[in-house]
Amino acid sequence: MFQRCVRLTICSLAFLYACNNGDTPGKQQEKLPEIVDYNFDIRPILSDKCYACHGPDANKREAGLRLDIADSAYKALRETPGAHALVPGNPMASVLYQRISTTDTSMRMPPPSSNMSLSNYEVKLIEKWIKQGAKYKPHWAFVAPVTPPLPKVNKEKWARNEIDHFVLARMEEKGLEPNPAADHERLLKRLCLDLTGLPPSPERMERFAKDTSDAGYERMVDELLQDSAYGEKMAVHWMDVARYADSHGYQDDNYRSMWPWRDWVIHAFNENLSYKDFITWQIAGDMIPGATREQLLASGFNRNHKITEEGGVIDEEYRIEYVSDRTNTFGKSMLGITIECAHCHDHKYDPFSQKEYYELFAFFNNVKEVGLESAVGGPETYAKTPYMEITKDDLKGVLKFINKQDSNRLIVSVMGEKDTTRKTYILGRGNYDNPTLEVQPETPHAVLPFDVKQYPANRLGLANWLFDKRNPLTARVFVNQQWQEIFGRGIVKSTGDFGMQGDLPTNPQLLDWLAVDFMQHGWNIKRLMKQMVMTTTYRQSTAISKDKLKADPENIYLSRGPRFRLPAEGVRDLVLKSSGLLVPVIGGPSVKPYQPKGLWEMATSGRGILASYKQDHGESLYRRGLYTFIKRTVPPPSMMIFDASNRDQCEVKRANTNTPLQALIMLNDPTVLEASRVLASRLLQKDNNSSRNIRQAFRLIVCRTPQPQELTLLEKYYDQQQQLYKQQPASAVKLLQHGEYPMAQHLDNASWAAMMQVITTIYNLEETLSKT
Repeated sequence: MFQRCVRLTICSLAFLYACNNGDTPGKQQEKLPEIVDYNFDIRPILSDKCYACHGPDANKREAGLRLDIADSAYKALRETPGAHALVPGNPMASVLYQRISTTDTSMRMPPPSSNMSLSNYEVKLIEKWIKQGAKYKPHWAFVAPVTPPLPKVNKEKWARNEIDHFVLARMEEKGLEPNPAADHERLLKRLCLDLTGLPPSPERMERFAKDTSDAGYERMVDELLQDSAYGEKMAVHWMDVARYADSHGYQDDNYRSMWPWRDWVIHAFNENLSYKDFITWQIAGDMIPGATREQLLASGFNRNHKITEEGGVIDEEYRIEYVSDRTNTFGKSMLGITIECAHCHDHKYDPFSQKEYYELFAFFNNVKEVGLESAVGGPETYAKTPYMEITKDDLKGVLKFINKQDSNRLIVSVMGEKDTTRKTYILGRGNYDNPTLEVQPETPHAVLPFDVKQYPANRLGLANWLFDKRNPLTARVFVNQQWQEIFGRGIVKSTGDFGMQGDLPTNPQLLDWLAVDFMQHGWNIKRLMKQMVMTTTYRQSTAISKDKLKADPENIYLSRGPRFRLPAEGVRDLVLKSSGLLVPVIGGPSVKPYQPKGLWEMATSGRGILASYKQDHGESLYRRGLYTFIKRTVPPPSMMIFDASNRDQCEVKRANTNTPLQALIMLNDPTVLEASRVLASRLLQKDNNSSRNIRQAFRLIVCRTPQPQELTLLEKYYDQQQQLYKQQPASAVKLLQHGEYPMAQHLDNASWAAMMQVITTIYNLEETLSKT
């Protein structure tokens, strides 16, 4: 009995010790690396636990100690001149080590009041780093990438290209085996959804099944990259980045006519405009010498922000908001940095001062705009100065890709500089009415200083600086975004934050190889997309064993194929395409499909043409999700439930949730029910054989042939539903009333309703809504 009590006491003490020291069992057993690397081992600890008080923000710095810079960390402490925070080679003489390892809570750092602590593993890691010389390195993301050597791998034949070598090397390092290739049906679905956002047609499925060789696969990739739907798929992500919407935002939230800019984005992707030109035109298309009308339209990127139409606002306050939005968007989307954190004070974690924020701000501060141009009004308020008017000559010439469907005047907000330079000041605490020191256009020095001898100090110069081969971020950030689109997770998981608080790259050599290769091949976007989908990595099956799930639950090391739910637009597109309802028109004004009544009316000032929702009819009900009208204050509810952006601000990575509301949408949304009704009627009009019809519906929706047991289950459900509706004919009639698409004639309602229910069930399968 006594021994049992002793064992219990020892276990309890061990448990309490582990809790107090913040060690997880995995960390306790983790072996310290042979060489401790500052960037990958030490900086994340210091950034997480120390920089808030001992980092870049001078206003919050304690005891004058700065740990993010080597010189500051090595020098004598201000309050104890004979001591040093870090003494390379000597942990016991380093005050930093003394304070993190002490058991005296009055001396321990971080202080207990911060609710943060270092684990034993982290303390030992810092100790070993100090013993090895406490060597600092520049932050990895702020060092220009160079082409790394291809790693040696055991399974040379598995790798189809350089990407595979880097991925396989990490797999082998972690003791993982790659999955076999996916079957041709699932692979084609994955490929079509990634490159066009649409499921494969039956004709495409049949053709691909006849030639699944490497050459046949490559021909399919090339075909999909040339499909006009490719530009639409690529544009979905860019709409989030550009915070595109069909309304101005704020309380009145009236209509704006920015859709011609969206048509340009689709066109640019389909024409494979280089990423360098794609971005340069959007940042400074209006400033290019001899700028074309297309380049001027592209500059609308920086006018997609919210604009107020509320009388009584302070003009300068809102003008500053617009410039801040552009600055923040530029930092997040193109540099992958959280520059907005330096708006009111120096950045707490990254080496960006408030002064540098307003120096970057200065590039966007000379637009000839005002905070409040007009109140809610008619067509003349749908774009704000500066704007361009799309003419008949434009539509016949360089802007022929714009899908203008009426003869009304069409104006689009674009960029345009003032004739004189507007002065820029650091704003105290970020307040518009507290200008302090004047600053000139400049870029963050930690990234790359701006060379005024090489580039003009304006937006065109900023675009050129962005594509300077010494810029460490531009290529890395874009290839990481596209990797995220294909594989579900960026090589850097924190897509919009490559800074100190961001995630470390899971495969830094691969990221650098992709970035350098992208630059060396003319910033060619289609080539980049093809490289990724041609890999053996991409073609793997998504099957997962218990061992793999335990070893790599998030598939960080890519030992299986990517598997994740479709984006909101993709869910809608799959339903419309598979049912035959999709209207494949490219571009044009946004459309208003089915939506619950009263939503706009409950959130409106009552002014403007968007005070109430006026649903569209006819073909407009069956357009791709990309074209769904987005009112900022009341975004489309079904799309929001599937994690679409509300477009309030730049977004480079959507949330990925799994909620019961998503199931309710798929079971009750008018579009899904209408698609089920229409597909059921089309199948029944061609063939009365229920088994063949179910098989065909399954192929159209899930994009593969159903297994015998799946088919048996669905046939049984069909028989049950058919019997039910024969007994309850009124219920069948009610079910078949969903949607405005014309009703089929001369069909048995019980059979029709039963087939509709089977199809709705297929739409609700997890596999249907997943990329694989």
